[in-house]
Amino acid sequence: MNKTILIYGAILGLGVISIEAIEYFYVVEIIPTPVYIGLIAILFTVLGIWLGKKLTAKTPQEPEKPSFKRNTKAIKSLGISERELDVLEHLGKGHSNQEIANKLFISINTVKTHLSSLYQKLEVSRRSMAVKKARSLKLIP
Repeated sequence: MNKTILIYGAILGLGVISIEAIEYFYVVEIIPTPVYIGLIAILFTVLGIWLGKKLTAKTPQEPEKPSFKRNTKAIKSLGISERELDVLEHLGKGHSNQEIANKLFISINTVKTHLSSLYQKLEVSRRSMAVKKARSLKLIP
């Protein structure tokens, strides 16, 4: 921990010294204004990239969740078609009828027809109930 603090302190110290040196040369008019602005821009770009990499470094992730295993027996027993299953998956993601229609390249009336059929097959009356039942039957993740 102390080593890390010393490294960061040294880097920040060098950064301050660099900025002060560039400012001194600018004030003494050794370097023209466009070069001064360019050097400051390059310095802060490098600092931003370095800091971005440090802040977004990959951290150890949680163990992966087991992959979803679809209940094909339930799909067959309920008589759900592939297209109805596609609609049901989008429904589970919270998409509206229009969004489902756009993503599946079908009309909104076709989406409504599929939903009506799904409601009957799942024996539900609302979207939320259909999603809940589909998840409990492992039809959708």
